[in-house]
Amino acid sequence: MKIRLHLDDAVATATLEDSVVARDFAAMLPLSVTLKDYAAIERITDLPRKLPTAQASMGMTPVTGDIAYYAPWGNLAIYLSGTVYDRGLVRLGKVDSGLSALQRPAPFTVRIERASD
Repeated sequence: MKIRLHLDDAVATATLEDSVVARDFAAMLPLSVTLKDYAAIERITDLPRKLPTAQASMGMTPVTGDIAYYAPWGNLAIYLSGTVYDRGLVRLGKVDSGLSALQRPAPFTVRIERASD
């Protein structure tokens, strides 16, 4: 599934995985959230509710552009650069274009929605 992340003057596009967790995230859309900086390598936000991870493939080594769910905190993470393996992460998808728009100084508001095309 394709999604769009709308910022004030820019749009990023992404593709979600075909997984239970990613589909549950997509069911929340559209969603307006405030992205905050975390450790200068990711943008994070809390979600309205936790996502089901009982049958998820837990743990990943994020790379630039990855979109993940951090199960211990229940938040969404968009990676601006790669980092080390974390067993609490579930991969949701990947930013296809417009990652530079998400690299602006945080916090900022973004609207996430399903792409119609």
